[in-house]
Amino acid sequence: MACFLVPAAEAVVVTAAYFVVKKKEQKLQAPKLSGASGIDQEEKKITWSKRLSWLLALLWGGVFLLAFEHFWHGEIVPFPPFLTAMSNPADAAEMFHEMLTVGVSMAVIVTAAWGAICAIVSANVKKVNAAKPVKDK
Repeated sequence: MACFLVPAAEAVVVTAAYFVVKKKEQKLQAPKLSGASGIDQEEKKITWSKRLSWLLALLWGGVFLLAFEHFWHGEIVPFPPFLTAMSNPADAAEMFHEMLTVGVSMAVIVTAAWGAICAIVSANVKKVNAAKPVKDK
């Protein structure tokens, strides 16, 4: 019924964190770009804003897909109270239970999958950087 609201709440928090991290990375990157003589010899690395953008894509994609599915089945309506379960107190209790079980499970599984993706990518980047020959300046 409303299981997608938990990943949506996580997506909102991660979106805010993404913009904060992105701004900090831009501030740190600006001095490096002014003296761009040795940019080709720098190690490759995946920034935190890039990693967070992957999590955002997973979360928001799932939220929109689930919201559409719930709308398709008539569990979400375009008029208040928007969630059909909110009109009946007995259904509301069931909805909150679903949010606590299914919604939290989905958010945890998506975040764990993202963590695994980040670990695999970090290992591959380390392997590429280790194989790259070091040039003297």
